[in-house]
Amino acid sequence: MMDHIIDHSLMVGNVTLCLCRHVNQSTPVLNTHLATAAALLHDITKTRSFKTGERHSETGGDLLETLGYPEVGNIIRQHVILDDWKENTPVTEQEIVNYADKRVLHDTIVSLAQRLEYIQDTYGHLQDLQDRIAGMWRMTRTLENKLFRRISFSPDQLADRVLMDIRFF
Repeated sequence: MMDHIIDHSLMVGNVTLCLCRHVNQSTPVLNTHLATAAALLHDITKTRSFKTGERHSETGGDLLETLGYPEVGNIIRQHVILDDWKENTPVTEQEIVNYADKRVLHDTIVSLAQRLEYIQDTYGHLQDLQDRIAGMWRMTRTLENKLFRRISFSPDQLADRVLMDIRFF
């Protein structure tokens, strides 16, 4: 993995850990260790995808499954687009990692709007990708509402909470 992808993954791991801890304060349903492991590994095949053009979420998920970690692989596979989720169900590890990835630009926690702007500038030059990105972001905004109904701080306080709550890896 390229150094900047490692830095990004470490921060996604920190955001995931913070969110899991806070969601679990109201309803302890999340496996924090599983979610954090998947967050740290979510871009494991991204570097090679620059050459191959593969979907790194799919190949990363397949790799971890092949290595004997199917639960981690399933979360990695869904870090870009969730298979299925519902707004009024308990929060899942897949949702936490998916959302955490959307809040980290490089190694910095940013707003959804800032991250969307970057993704559109970087990947949205083709019409079919623009439509996919738009759908993904509608879902992510709804997911953000689902998550933050269950914790005691707002989305704009996330960066400060991560810095206060988490000892960096």
